[in-house]
Amino acid sequence: MEQQAYRHVPYDIDVEQALLGAVLQDNRALERVSGNLKPEHFYDPLHGRIYETLIGMVERGGVVATPLTLHATMKADPGVIEVGGQAYFDALTKAAPALPNVRDYAAILRDLATRRDLIRIGEDIVNTAYEAPAGGGGAKTQIEEAEKALYAVSESNRYGDGALDFHQAMQKTVELATKAQARGGQISGVTSGFIEIDRLLGGLQPSDLLILGGRPGSGKTSLSTNMAFHAARQYVRDTEAGAEFPSGAPVLFFSLEMAAQQLSARILSEQTEIEMWKIRNGKLSDSEWEKFVLTMQELATLPLYIDDTGGISIAQIAARARRMKREKNIGLIVIDYIQLVAASRNYENRVQEITEVTKGLKTLAKELDIPILALSQLSRGVDARDDKRPVLSDLRESGSIEQDADVVMFVYREEYYLATREPEAGTPDHAKWVEKMERVTNRAEVLVEKHRHGATRSIDLMFEGQYTRFSNLADDQAPVR
Repeated sequence: MEQQAYRHVPYDIDVEQALLGAVLQDNRALERVSGNLKPEHFYDPLHGRIYETLIGMVERGGVVATPLTLHATMKADPGVIEVGGQAYFDALTKAAPALPNVRDYAAILRDLATRRDLIRIGEDIVNTAYEAPAGGGGAKTQIEEAEKALYAVSESNRYGDGALDFHQAMQKTVELATKAQARGGQISGVTSGFIEIDRLLGGLQPSDLLILGGRPGSGKTSLSTNMAFHAARQYVRDTEAGAEFPSGAPVLFFSLEMAAQQLSARILSEQTEIEMWKIRNGKLSDSEWEKFVLTMQELATLPLYIDDTGGISIAQIAARARRMKREKNIGLIVIDYIQLVAASRNYENRVQEITEVTKGLKTLAKELDIPILALSQLSRGVDARDDKRPVLSDLRESGSIEQDADVVMFVYREEYYLATREPEAGTPDHAKWVEKMERVTNRAEVLVEKHRHGATRSIDLMFEGQYTRFSNLADDQAPVR
């Protein structure tokens, strides 16, 4: 069998020389590439240093970068001396193409640099796998490290296309307006299933990071699960109806606290109106079993994908989301909850860790052009106040969350707090308490406290705890404000 030819590390010295020569011929060429080409993208270290020096000379201004001035700046560099000094720079300039397309050169060099990074990561994976001792969870740790390394390469290789002219920038707005018009003038984003929330936000908007906060027991997981289910179900209905622009979407749900079967049990309880305790204990009547099985069969093909991996990192979330976007065309990501997402490295404090997570989620939302709904815990300070309605400052590690989010919403149920403060029976206070409980039982508020694209207000919903279900209020049930 013929021996396999030796494979060289991918690089192209000719392209590196052509780009440098083009910049020496016309310094303005640097403006077209400096935003997305770095010195480390060059394979030849000398070429990387030359490029870095050219950037410095042009950015400082006052001196045109020519072979003469470049040599004056770099004449002490050992690499420059080795290749012949100014004569090498003269040769670069003379050899540059007459009509160079420096953007294409830059794209080639970035791609080659990325391939070299991937080779390096691949070699590290192979070597570590061979050398790591058996047992002790080494393989799992290596997978996590490999995912972080791949995520870092992906992040460093993302530059965008630079500034768009106003006509190009308007195209996205036109697309959203077209979708809204095709849906009857209602929403342009992904439906949440809740009329007033969709009306206020225009649906869950592409590239938005939405935060849903609440104290434990307030119902934030239930509300997010309801939203995910509504979006997935509506996608199926719209697709079956042949809608050009479905208002629903396939959903990827990262459940970091609750197992997938627990989440699916909530959805089945909501849809069958069978209480959760009966599903957990299997204490169902014959008719309930029949309803349970039929509903399960009906929902089996729902495009709702649950990842219940515990302790997942932002790098792993990004990698899995990209794959699901490619394979399943997901249009909404839900994360329950943000404080359980691991940072890629150890930080001095928790705020810095959360900052990395929120910035990573916002970047991912923009990259995939889909909304990301992330749940967040609240600090205990809200429980110490007389008015329990959450505000922005109640977000735990709130600085980065509030800053990076496009929308911040809170779930508030007065019933939840009143139920723990029942006065002694037979007293006047107890009578008032009963009256108030009757008014707030099965009621919830969604407080939209930040909305980057519009107004903020409180939205009233029904909440049926036995089915973990939120629903729209009927018109005659809405409170007068």
